Amino acid sequence: MRGYFAIGIEGVSKKENLGNLFRTAHGFGAAFVFAIDEQISKKKARRNAKADTSLVSENIPLYYHDTVEKLLLPKGCKLIGIELCDEAVDLPNFRHPRAAAYILGSERAGLSLELQQKCDHIIKIPTVFSLNVATAGAVIMYDRMISQGGYQRQIVTGGYIHECPPHTHGGRFTRKPKDPN
Repeated sequence: MRGYFAIGIEGVSKKENLGNLFRTAHGFGAAFVFAIDEQISKKKARRNAKADTSLVSENIPLYYHDTVEKLLLPKGCKLIGIELCDEAVDLPNFRHPRAAAYILGSERAGLSLELQQKCDHIIKIPTVFSLNVATAGAVIMYDRMISQGGYQRQIVTGGYIHECPPHTHGGRFTRKPKDPN
């Protein structure tokens, strides 16, 4: 896969979600993560990121911006806002840019109008209601990974199931049990 992505959040209503989102981003291979919030200092954010068991800040760049105006992205990086609104493009119809920084809003307020105006694109996950911010981030990153290619469709043939033993990347094929009916 070519290019890179980053993911961030504007404001945090539930502090555990910051660590969860950043940990998930690390797992999906984000180039960096970021937060925009005048209330969050680096020290406070580290303390509040209890769900970050992968120690993101020790493995990938972690940036904090006090305000939207101070958000600075690499040249050519497109800012993609995730917001559940009528004007947003449904995620399944969106073509991810090669270099992208995805930004989610806080659980209570969503993306600020100021940040939405700064975005190159606004997309939404086509759900009936808003998802947890860390879950929404995971859906976006998974969609990017799948849409960028590199994975073949799974094929099930001849009644075989591919089983992976716990904690390994290998696997073995076993015959699927016959249906008694």
